[in-house]
Amino acid sequence: MQQILMSREEIGRRGEALYEQNIRSRVETAKNIGKMVVIDVETGDFEVDELGLEAARHLQSKHPNAALYGKRIGYDVSEALGSVMERLAPWYELVR
Repeated sequence: MQQILMSREEIGRRGEALYEQNIRSRVETAKNIGKMVVIDVETGDFEVDELGLEAARHLQSKHPNAALYGKRIGYDVSEALGSVMERLAPWYELVR
């Protein structure tokens, strides 16, 4: 597959769109809250693990030049320095 160069903003936009459209309802479960989901924004493949490192390595082993987007499941940010991560309402509560 030919590598497509994208800006960080484009990777973020695509990653967030894929998460909301196809992935969120599959991964946002009680056992996954707080884990990281890593998404290949070109293929839509994704992996979940505690820190996102193994997920990223696994996706990059399949596609070495993959454009990856990471997101902490159930939170508004992936990491917080000197602040607090806020828990988002579960997706099923938002669609009521």
